[in-house]
Amino acid sequence: MKKMPVLFVGHGSPMNAIEDNEYSKQWSELGNQITKPEAILAVSAHWYTHGIFTSDVSDPKLVYDMYGFPEELYQVKYDVKGSPEVADLTKDLIGDSVKVDNSWGIDHGAWSVLKHIYPNADIPVVQLSIDGNSSAASHYRLGQKIASLRESGVMILGSGNVVHNLGRVNWGMKGGYDWAMEFDNYIKSSILAGNHEDVIHYENAGASARPAFPTPEHFYPLLYVLGASDPEDKITVFNESCTLGSMSMTGYLFE
Repeated sequence: MKKMPVLFVGHGSPMNAIEDNEYSKQWSELGNQITKPEAILAVSAHWYTHGIFTSDVSDPKLVYDMYGFPEELYQVKYDVKGSPEVADLTKDLIGDSVKVDNSWGIDHGAWSVLKHIYPNADIPVVQLSIDGNSSAASHYRLGQKIASLRESGVMILGSGNVVHNLGRVNWGMKGGYDWAMEFDNYIKSSILAGNHEDVIHYENAGASARPAFPTPEHFYPLLYVLGASDPEDKITVFNESCTLGSMSMTGYLFE
């Protein structure tokens, strides 16, 4: 079986789920470019927990975990199946620290992106939560633990944003603040150089790291993707940009 890709997507605003814009068009193109997996394990910024959890239901619910948006967004359907088999395999790889929690589902960090990449919702999706109590290095190591899923037909998807500071969003700004672009470029340069340690220790970026994200849940999905990547992977950078001043949309494909 061909080794499946690993993908990090900067998902940005939930409105990208229903808008036809430069970001969503690129996500749609990804679906035409990459090997179609048998299942997807998604690590979304929006399932941020105390402890590590996954879901093993066959019919996960769609979670509309966003507030104050147009009604059209809450009418989006993405009737994707779950995969108890992938959930069990993920638990086996991680160990006893991962528990089952079926109270969540597929949140907008996952479905807002996947509805463009795989609009037919014909690939089972399982989510893995992000433990807010763990260090950056721990999240990277979890990515390493689940890397072998790629050889079992499973694509690993991380969904967040390299720069995500809602407190500094400028709704009228098309690009990014200097510090946002500096941090985004630091991460990109480190990834392309294969220097994962400088991504794990993102504070090495200096002053630009401090405002990049007040809380790390949108950054951590990238660490799972890097941990699951292989030095032999080809790296493609897409949607390389910042928007609204303080949000990076930059994504990475490893295949």
